[in-house]
Amino acid sequence: MANDWKARLGTVYSTDPDYEYKTAAEPEVETLPPSRQDLRIWRDSKQRAGKVVTLVRGFAGSEEDLKELGRLVKKRCGVGGSVKDGEIIIQGDHRDRIAEILTAEGYRCKKAGN
Repeated sequence: MANDWKARLGTVYSTDPDYEYKTAAEPEVETLPPSRQDLRIWRDSKQRAGKVVTLVRGFAGSEEDLKELGRLVKKRCGVGGSVKDGEIIIQGDHRDRIAEILTAEGYRCKKAGN
């Protein structure tokens, strides 16, 4: 059994040996189909030591599906990047190429920002 004492903080002790602690489970986020997604593609260099990155924001769905989309975009662009805080970060200015990739996959996307 995992040590889940942090999830039980504030719980009153029970003397019943068969008592099961119930913790609130995170609801599973349902991923919208690509045709209903509305993604924005940004170019950014703030707080990145002058390095330019491309951000893809607005994905509505599970973190695993977002990571899979990020993996696809990185592979097709041939560059590095990551998925953090609900956005895909791609190294370099690849807004046009990413827009083509996402449109080909069926996503609605728009170049935004700079």
